[in-house]
Amino acid sequence: MFATLAARRHLMRVFIAFGVLSVSPGAVFSAFLLDDEPDGTPRREAEVHLPAFPEPENLIPFTVGSVRGTHFSIDEKSISVDSDGTIRYSLVVISPSGARNVSFEGMRCATGERRAYAFGRPDRTWSKARSDKWIRIQGGNNSHHVALFADYFCAIGQKTIMTPEDAIRALRYGG
Repeated sequence: MFATLAARRHLMRVFIAFGVLSVSPGAVFSAFLLDDEPDGTPRREAEVHLPAFPEPENLIPFTVGSVRGTHFSIDEKSISVDSDGTIRYSLVVISPSGARNVSFEGMRCATGERRAYAFGRPDRTWSKARSDKWIRIQGGNNSHHVALFADYFCAIGQKTIMTPEDAIRALRYGG
């Protein structure tokens, strides 16, 4: 259907930018923004334990669109995949000036959502996020959440991420 992987990734970013996404090849494009189960009961999330603070030797870099100078990476030791398909990971973003932002986040491929669980402090401890809401992944080509979703963890045609090893492989080799 699409000539190249690059064309598919571009199309995925366009759909995300306009609030539309695909969950699998050939699926009807639609937005999945469910906070509750189909029967209306609140969705139960597995208990989340904060991982150890990221260490430089465990960071896997990834590319975000045309962003240059800012470094994005995921701590491979922090990656987990829940039985409902939620991928959890520690994200490290280092700006061109050296400012470091660390967060522990989750992503749901099936619903196109993400959330932050905690943010890193300079003393290498975690501060719980104020909001516990899942929010839709949106933005342009230069959003690191869009890149993680479209190019690595939830790429069109990619085998579903079932284990931390699947996520690590996707980060190292692309979706």
